Amino acid sequence: MGTLAGTAMDRQRRRLLQLGAGLNASALAMALGAHASVPSTAPAPRPSRDGRHDFDFYHGRWRVQNRRLRRRLAGNDDWDEFEARDECRPLLDGLGSIDHYTTAWNGGITGMALRLYRPQTRQWWVYWASDRDGVLEAPLIGGFADGIGVFTGLEAHEGRMLPSRATWSGIGSNHVQWEQALSPDDGRSWETNWVMQMTRIDT
Repeated sequence: MGTLAGTAMDRQRRRLLQLGAGLNASALAMALGAHASVPSTAPAPRPSRDGRHDFDFYHGRWRVQNRRLRRRLAGNDDWDEFEARDECRPLLDGLGSIDHYTTAWNGGITGMALRLYRPQTRQWWVYWASDRDGVLEAPLIGGFADGIGVFTGLEAHEGRMLPSRATWSGIGSNHVQWEQALSPDDGRSWETNWVMQMTRIDT
């Protein structure tokens, strides 16, 4: 969902978010200049159907089993495993949703995911922020096809903006998987660094 960045990178992110609502993956990379090149796995072309209800399955409360890589893109295979809670509720009469994520792991983390659907492009824009730095991170953009949701963009890693991908799969009424990956080579290869298994909590 995100990594910490320095003050200069935070300024880049804020500048990115100010450039306007029409940015696509190529424009994101151009806005970041020398920090990144265009991911070769850019968001899929505009879907042919209206997907504004694609995240309805996630409304409610969830128990989250996390498996998170300790060091990214370092040839590391040590993982932290911990539990969290997530609650998702709809916004804007179905054109958005917001999550409240909490865990006691690593001193405690509170975060939020904000999803906004754009009917004109039929794509979801997904943003993340946490109490670690208070920064609304650059969005991941994408949608669902054949029961799989794929969202791509750029993410800060050790002073660079790298291609990032989030994937939703195994979607059921009471269970879903989310995973995040980074690419060190413009999308030719990917390293999964975070996997979440969500199980619905009865209300």
